[in-house]
Parts: sequence; structure tokens; C-alpha cells
Amino acid sequence: MRYLKPFLFLIAAMLSGALPAAAQMTLVRNGKPAARIVVAEDTPVNRHAAELLQRFVRESSGAELPLVTKAAPRRGDVVIGAGDTSSLTEDGFRLRTSDGVLYISSGGDKGAVYGVVTLLERNLGVDYLAANTYTLDRSRTIQLPEMDCYENPAFRYRQSQAYGMALDPTYRTFLRLEEPRDIFAGGLWVHTFNQLLPASVYGGEHPEYYSFINGERRPGRASQWCLTNPEVFELVAAKVDSIFKANPGMSIISISQNDSNFTYCRCEECEKVNEYEGAPSGNYIRFLNKLAERFPDKEFSTLAYLFTMQPPRHVKPLPNVNIMLCDIDCNREVPLTDNASGQEFVRALEGWSAVSDNIFVWDYGINFDNMVAPFPNFPILKPNIELFHRNHVTMHFSQIGGSYGGDFSEMRTYVVSKLMWNPDQDTDELMLRFMKGYYGEATPYLYQYEKLLEGGLLASGNRLWIYDSPVSHKDGMLNAACRKRYNQLFDLAEKAVADDSTRLARVHMARLPLMYSDLEIARTTTDKDIDAVVRELDAFERYIDLFGIKTLNERSNSPKEYCKLYRERYLPSERRSKALGARIIWLDEPAARYKETGERTLTDGLFGGASFVESWTGWEGCDAAFIVDMGEEQEFTTVEADFLHQLGQWILLPRSVTFAVSSDNETWAEFGRVEFPEDDSVPVKFVPATVVKDEAVKARYVRVSVEGTKICPSWHYGVGCPCWFFLDEVSVF
Repeated sequence: MRYLKPFLFLIAAMLSGALPAAAQMTLVRNGKPAARIVVAEDTPVNRHAAELLQRFVRESSGAELPLVTKAAPRRGDVVIGAGDTSSLTEDGFRLRTSDGVLYISSGGDKGAVYGVVTLLERNLGVDYLAANTYTLDRSRTIQLPEMDCYENPAFRYRQSQAYGMALDPTYRTFLRLEEPRDIFAGGLWVHTFNQLLPASVYGGEHPEYYSFINGERRPGRASQWCLTNPEVFELVAAKVDSIFKANPGMSIISISQNDSNFTYCRCEECEKVNEYEGAPSGNYIRFLNKLAERFPDKEFSTLAYLFTMQPPRHVKPLPNVNIMLCDIDCNREVPLTDNASGQEFVRALEGWSAVSDNIFVWDYGINFDNMVAPFPNFPILKPNIELFHRNHVTMHFSQIGGSYGGDFSEMRTYVVSKLMWNPDQDTDELMLRFMKGYYGEATPYLYQYEKLLEGGLLASGNRLWIYDSPVSHKDGMLNAACRKRYNQLFDLAEKAVADDSTRLARVHMARLPLMYSDLEIARTTTDKDIDAVVRELDAFERYIDLFGIKTLNERSNSPKEYCKLYRERYLPSERRSKALGARIIWLDEPAARYKETGERTLTDGLFGGASFVESWTGWEGCDAAFIVDMGEEQEFTTVEADFLHQLGQWILLPRSVTFAVSSDNETWAEFGRVEFPEDDSVPVKFVPATVVKDEAVKARYVRVSVEGTKICPSWHYGVGCPCWFFLDEVSVF
């Protein structure tokens, strides 16, 4: 954001009311219109800006300003779409008073609208906080000071998430945010390979169009293209041509890899390019450059994501190739410049910015696996956005978790939208401004809660991850003492707004992540107060029903399902496993990082949650076998093993599990076998493999043999690559 320096002191004086009356222009006097809104050029954008100004003047004063077009302005009028446009960029605007007329001029696109939005914010007290929720100064007389200022956004395209944008289009306008459908032709925005050349259509007859992985062609909906195949280029070019012809007026399209990692083509020709360029991105930029040359008046966006994050050594993207660089693998407890994962991304950013001024950064501030969980990343938003701006980034998507019921969802969207427009603003000031408007008298307590979370995270030394679990922080920012203090602060916050039902409901919703954390951590301990857990579970369910919260994670699991599952899976059962505390003897060891924990958690009586980072034991691309030694002979009829289904993390159900029993660890008898059907459903599931005998058997040892799926099938994100299976408990009854 930039202001004309000579007028800074004048603007401050105007806004503080220090100017004499002669410097004011009057829009409304005693509830009657005293000015007009003149639309200099009657375009949809200018008309929208005029109607927005008309609406909020009416709401503030009760007066309806006349809206006229192509009329000569007179003293006191507001003219939209005319005036000085020097120094303005796309979406930028100027507010300038001349001869008693206020001119709102635009640098292009929505500049006139954002000029009106800024005028309303500064002079009528409009502050949009959430869908259909905003502040407004009410007065029967509205006067404006003389002004001369301009603003340009830090990024020409700004995108974030906010559930409220679908409920209230004006909310989106005040956030100054855009959406892919606004600019990307044919709705083609990221992960478009399979949309353009569906493997279901071309894969059967032309497997050569798709990636060569682990010794064979692997067509699939998440497979990439063989980018050195000339037929692929011509097919794509023809598709692109038809899409632009069907979408006149649109000039950008995404030609980008499917959502997967390690699935790029390793055929002989592609590998030559990979080796020469030093990164798989080389093939992608070469392909995009050819499209950019074929359609020089169009812009082509492509992902620099996972295996394409690092720039190639030699080829440089043409000016009309847009690089959408993603920092998905980075931790979030500190700015990107301050930890190893972030620094790797920074090297990629600096590498791309050295060869391109057309960079789109996709930044992640979301917990995909636990959206209803604390995610205290507010301190890193500003430094990261400043980093992007310094490195030639012109488009920015801040994916910050704007789902309904998420952790401070409304405030997160508010802060990010302000910083993407002007990174010079102070994050804490923005947070406090939002909280005072949205939470009222509860603000001091909620602000202290968020600050304690932030400090607890840093003090713990734990990472903050986009697939995090509250359980990962149970000895850090979410330890028992911290959670006790957080709950005390929420008690005080609720008391402060007890007489304001609207704000009390907002405080209750803000408490959901803490309640969820209490529940998640409680299920991992054996020394819990069951009655207290049930009371919290009942309260959590009551709130999610009251507010209509639908989403717990990006896998479409609902909080309502979670509550039902919690009662069935995590509350004490009358049944007690005879394998509780049994020793594990590995025959086929799990992945190294799970070996030690697996020796405890496979028989601890505690079931894992939706995040594989706790309680679960995993094997990748192989079969597994281990023995459960119960220490002495036991009599039982049932053996059960519990598996995790979470496709987004490449965790698939195995093909089968076979149980065998022995009294001496030498002579074995098969107890039973369970086969799993292939499952391509998205929600996270906990799937038991249970064998029940009609008559009890006696044994000391139970052998568990698992046949893994090993390789991700064609429909999966990891087509052709090794997949995992995870197991969390073996029970014997």
C-alpha cells in the first residue's frame, strides 16, 4: 500500500476531524441527500461500486443518494470511474477531492469497488468481520474530508478461504479477495492434467501418454503425463484452444500436475531432461513454454509443487508462464525463513524469482486432518507474506482454514485478507480490531488465550504441521496445566458476554478447538476422569449440533460422526483384552520410526485417532508379520486387529490379515483370515479385522500376518508408488 507522501499529514488531520468545516463535503444532511453518485462510465464494476456506496450511505443515514450516469459533476458529488489514474496498478484506486467533487478512479479491474470500500471503512465506520456481520457508524449527517491518496495492492490476485463468502458476496468484496472462477478459463485451476486428458478416456488405448513408474506405464486419475510425447502436446494444445474459444474474455488457464508426489514420468526421454535440468520441473517448464509460444496472448499457470518445487537449472519460464509455487511440506511454528523445511522452500522461491516475475504462491495455514483444533500461526502470517512480496510474487493464495467452526476461522480470514492487500499492517492490531468488533467484552480473554498458545508452541520446540494432531502437543502448548488455564480464560470470556447471546455464541464456537483438544488428549490416557470426559463430549456435541458444524477434516468426516465414534471406540468398554500389555516380537518390522512406539501401542488398549502421527504402527510397500506374546496361556474366542483407512496420506487397507495361535511359539494353528475389499472412499475410517471362533482355544502366542496392498492402484494419488498400511491395536477376547 502506498500513499502520496505530501498528503500523509493532511489525511491524518482529516480523519481526526481537525480540519475546518470548509474542507468538508456533505453527502447527507439531517437525513436528506445532499449529493449524488455519478457513474462516469457505466460498466458493471463502476455500477457495483456506486450501488455499494449508495447502500451503506442509506444504512448509515437513512438517505438514498441519487445514482446518475454520464452527468456533469457538481459540487458535493462522488464521481466513480473518472479521475487521475497515474501510478495505479490492477485493483488500485485513487480518492481525490477537486473543486468540491470526490473522484474515485481505478487502476483496472475492481479498483473503483475497492476505492468505495476504503472510503466506507475510513469514513462510515464499516468493518466487515464475517458473513452479514459488520460495524457501521449511524448518523443523519455524513460529511467527508478533502482527500488525496491512492492505494495499490501488494498482489494483483489475492485468494483465501472463508465459508462466509458463499453466504454474503459483499463480505468477499470487503475482504478484497478473488476466486479462481473469476479469472481461470473453463474452471481449470490446479491439478488439471486429468481434467484435460482423463485417464479413463485415453489410458486404455494410449498408456504411453502417462507416467512410466517403477518399470511400466501407469495411467490413472492422479498419474502425470509423459511430457516428451509430442502427441500429448498437440492434444493439450487443441483442448486449450477450444477452452479459450468457449470462454471469451478470459486469458489464463492452469495446465498443472495432478495432486500427487513421485508420480512423474521416468521414461528414457523424460529422464534425459530430468537429469539435464536437475529437477523434474524442467520437463514441465519446457512443455508450458511450448504452449506459451503457441498462444502468446494467453497466460499459462503451472504448479511448482512437491516434486516440481525446485526450479530447473537451464530452461526459464516465458513471461506468460505463471509459476504457482506451493510450500506444502513446510512446518508452521515459525516463519519460513526460520526452520529447515521453510528454508528449503525459500531457496526454491529465490530460484524461481531469479528467472520469473510471474509467481503465484500457495501458502498453507490449515490443519487438513483436524480443522477443529488450535493452530496458532498468526505470528508468521505477516513475515511470510512480506517474504513473498519481496520475491516478485504477484498472486497469492493463503489457504488458512476458513471452514465453518474452524479455529478462529473468521479472524484468520480477516487478518490474512488485510495483510495480502497491505503487508505493512500490524497483525496484533488487526487481531484486536477484529476481536473487539466480533467478541466485544470477551476480547481480553480470547486474545490472552491465543497469545498463550503461541508462546506455548514456541516454548515446546514442537513443530506445527498441516496434518497435525492435538495429541502431538499434549506435552507442549496443550499440556494439562496450559489447558486448565485456557479453559479458565474461556470461562471468563463467556461470563463477560453472558448478557449478549450473539457474542456468547461466538465465544462458544471459538471454544470448540479447545474442547476437541481436551477430548483427543483424553482418549490417549488411561488415568482420565471418565465422567468429566463424558460431560465434555456431551457439551461438544451439543455445540456442534447447535451451530451446525459439518466438517472435522478435509476427508469429509463430520464432528457428529466423531462424537458417535468416540463413545464406541474411546470410552471404556466392559470387555478387557487378554493381550493388554503383551510383548511384541517382530517378524517383519514396521518402518523404523514406528518400531519402538509399536512395541507399546499395539497392545496398550488405546485406539488411535484420525491422524496417523500417534498410536499407529505403519508398514510401507510390504507385508508384515509379528507375534503377540501374552506371557502365559489364555483362553479366548476372538482376535481382532484395527486398521486405518486414510487415502490422503497414502494409507490403504491391506489385502488380508491372517491370525495363527501357538502355545510354544513353534507349532502354529491358523485361527482365521480376513480379506479386505478395495476401498476408494474419501472419509477416514477405522476398520477392524475380526475373527470369532464358536469354541474357545488356548494359546500364549498370536501371530498376525498382513498381506499389504504394496502399490497404490490407478485410482489413487500415488499411482504406481508404494502405499502404507497402519495398525493400532491387537485385541484378544
